[in-house]
Amino acid sequence: MTSSSSGATRTDTPLMEVPQSVRVITTQQIEDLGALRLADIVDYVSGISRLNDFGGTWDNFGIRGFSSTDMGFLVNGFPGSRGYNPRRDTATVERIEFLKGPASAIYGSSEPGGTINIVTKKPLFTPKNVAELSAGTGGLKRASLDSTGPLGQSVAYRLNLMTEEGDSRSNLLNNRRSLIAPAVTWLIDKDTVLNYEGEFLQASTPLDRGIINVRGVLGSLPRDRVLSEPSDGNMNMSSNTHQLTLERAFSENWRAKFGASYKESTFDGYYTEAALSNPLQADNRTLNRTRTWRQLPSRDISFQAELEGKFNTGAIGHTVLFGAEASKLWMNTEILRSANTPIDIYNPVYGAPLLPLTNRTSSSDEYQRVKAVFVQDQLSLSPQWKLLGGLRWDQYNQSVENRVGTVTTTSQQQSAVSPRAGISYLPTEWSSVYLSAGKSFRGNSGVDVNGRPFDPQHSTAYEAGLKLQSKDERLGANFAVYDITKTNVLTSSDVPGFSVAAGEVKSTGFEADVYGQINANWRVSGNFSWDDARVTKDKTLAPGTRLTNIPAYSAGLLAMREDALVNGNRYGLGGAVNYVGNRSGNAADTYTLPAYTTVKLLSYWQVSKSVRFSLDVHNLFNRNYYTGSWGNLYVIPGTERTVVARLKIDL
Repeated sequence: MTSSSSGATRTDTPLMEVPQSVRVITTQQIEDLGALRLADIVDYVSGISRLNDFGGTWDNFGIRGFSSTDMGFLVNGFPGSRGYNPRRDTATVERIEFLKGPASAIYGSSEPGGTINIVTKKPLFTPKNVAELSAGTGGLKRASLDSTGPLGQSVAYRLNLMTEEGDSRSNLLNNRRSLIAPAVTWLIDKDTVLNYEGEFLQASTPLDRGIINVRGVLGSLPRDRVLSEPSDGNMNMSSNTHQLTLERAFSENWRAKFGASYKESTFDGYYTEAALSNPLQADNRTLNRTRTWRQLPSRDISFQAELEGKFNTGAIGHTVLFGAEASKLWMNTEILRSANTPIDIYNPVYGAPLLPLTNRTSSSDEYQRVKAVFVQDQLSLSPQWKLLGGLRWDQYNQSVENRVGTVTTTSQQQSAVSPRAGISYLPTEWSSVYLSAGKSFRGNSGVDVNGRPFDPQHSTAYEAGLKLQSKDERLGANFAVYDITKTNVLTSSDVPGFSVAAGEVKSTGFEADVYGQINANWRVSGNFSWDDARVTKDKTLAPGTRLTNIPAYSAGLLAMREDALVNGNRYGLGGAVNYVGNRSGNAADTYTLPAYTTVKLLSYWQVSKSVRFSLDVHNLFNRNYYTGSWGNLYVIPGTERTVVARLKIDL
């Protein structure tokens, strides 16, 4: 179990002293679950829900009721999900920090529910080489290699490779992914470290929206039904990232860190999908479709500088952090559509004529520039009392050129101050209670009826919690209650076709996580959430309308029992249960996604010191369920029962 986190405060702080809920998923838990994607993990963390994943092509989760699409996850503290990116793979992941609550005070523009910091595997000076092979009944074939070791006395490397294919919901669809991730650490001297990390991910995957819900009636179609054109092929996606950090220790108490990140992503391909207007005809079986071509590239550049110091003023200890950031994001959108072609959703016949793409529905370039400075002070008043205070100022510039119809350019400049404060009380070595409050902001894209940019969204969040940790730090628990209010949400204007920043939403809830090693044989992870996420003010939606895809109740349990055979080789047997309550299917809450429970069986056998064989069964009872929805028409079916075998070899 990890007892500290760098993501929550940007300093290495014991989790018991952090006045917010933080859940860290370690390499061990990722391996227990056989998780290949970030999406395979979120079910076992409280307060995280699955949202529309853009046809299975990107990561989108609700954290305490609020979407994570923009600053939804960080990679080593850098923005990792801006633009359009393939789904996050676990091949390079060391641990995942789920940071609940507003993060604007240290990371800038973000949703108030929280963010996710992914910490990648770093080079080691001890040689280690691990290969893994996987195969599954759903067509999955995957191979990976993790190699690390010294290149000299002061330089070490790490190289992660991965290739994968298959694992789709229908034999008419296919996926291919590959990953190359080199990393180098250079110990320039005893006080200075230079790190480089690259990650080059290529994916070929269908933009698979899911299946049609017929006027809100679910279950009319089998979960493997495909209503696009298989001949369209896949979306071609890539994400190429470079990160460079330089850390310098000036003394035992003062250090500096400088970092830069450069990421390019591409997203392009054809997809035949439901028409934009009147897609399902009155007979409830004929679907009007349009062939679509998309091009969605992006480029993201970020710079960071930090100075951390520790000192005392009398009996009070301080850990101060000063920082500055600058970033520039470019996103391009080009979408062309054809005239409509019909298909019978109950008896589909593929091979529709390839109509010309004559309707340009989107053509734009967007630029976002951010400058920011921040300061944070963590005060140790005594061994029992800890305070945290932070303040960040951001200047946000956005310009958008829209080339559909008349070429127009809109621009805006906004600034925001994001404070946060918290207090922790540690009455014993194994417990702490805390209170915290914070504000966050997020820019609103577009302009109002008068051509003026919208004011940014502003959020205020309050949280109180209890943390427990065994003295040996092998078992822990988090309990939290929270109340979040977000204003200036875009809602319909009195003038049709325009919006106004006048909406308000609210999320109130309770979370519980229990995790760690119970004894020499058992380790567990359990989570429970109650989240009342709802609209409180809107031009068209009634107060109390639930936010889309956010369950009121959800829970998960992962348990693994390990022991030794007569010959001394170890084995593990376990299982995982995930419950998701019913959810609103669309913004108006006119249909409901039903609750579901899925079960996994997990097992491994340590064949020898260097060989481990695992066999997992996903969706044991072959439950038919829906993980999310997209608007009024599409629902996303869960995968059928699959058996996956894995072979891990220490070379």
